[in-house]
Amino acid sequence: MLLQLFVRSIVKRKADTLHSQAVVVIYICRMSPVIELEKPWRDPQKYLEGRLMEATYEADLALRFLDAGLYRNAAGKAFQAFKALLAMKYRDALAQRYPGRKRLRSGRAVEAVDWIVAVMPTGLMLEVARDLSQLAGRELLHYANTALNLHEFQYNCLDKPGVLSRYARPESVAEDVKALAQYVGEAVERLRGTA
Repeated sequence: MLLQLFVRSIVKRKADTLHSQAVVVIYICRMSPVIELEKPWRDPQKYLEGRLMEATYEADLALRFLDAGLYRNAAGKAFQAFKALLAMKYRDALAQRYPGRKRLRSGRAVEAVDWIVAVMPTGLMLEVARDLSQLAGRELLHYANTALNLHEFQYNCLDKPGVLSRYARPESVAEDVKALAQYVGEAVERLRGTA
């Protein structure tokens, strides 16, 4: 309880020392439950439910990190929220684009599309969003680009000249994190309505 009060006071002051930020990150992460996802090749419905929950929690954490002034953490969580959301509902549409089988480390072979949906490699996110934009709406492609920009920012931070990062101001990062978290929240609600 004392730790919670201490951390709340840090969040209110938006302390920017490294130790304080680490305490805030630990506190916020402990507030979220651990989610163990079912694999899409075992139980597609449970997988969908787990990903919807994951996307919701990641978007919420992104906003909490943003409120605490932890822009890089917020960017990473917003990216993870979008990544959890992408492709989960449109497996059949992606199956035509990604035919074949993929061998897992365990030696088991699964449909390539199931592996892509489960892992969602960062390098394929834009292509998957492009493929699905006709089904899910053109804004999917815009938000895929936003998610990838935030992912890049998470590693490169702010760059006033705009050489290493697409973000020169923290306000721009905050706008994109909020917009992406809102999009994820709305998409989750739509998907829950059709699940």
